[in-house]
Amino acid sequence: MTELQIAAAAVRLYAETHPRPSQITQAQAAEMAEVSPATICRMVREGKLKLNEFGRIPIAELDKALAA
Repeated sequence: MTELQIAAAAVRLYAETHPRPSQITQAQAAEMAEVSPATICRMVREGKLKLNEFGRIPIAELDKALAA
């Protein structure tokens, strides 16, 4: 097994044992996106990130914003 295959297997194992949450707080989003909480607040105000009915950000919203 090559080093790359070992690394890929380790990433897969970690993802399987540590599933991502379906929704996150604005502070968690800032940490995950490596930006300030103020940046996340601005993105919410500008409509780039949408909050759900619980005031949290669906993880898919963050993924979509980071991909853009």
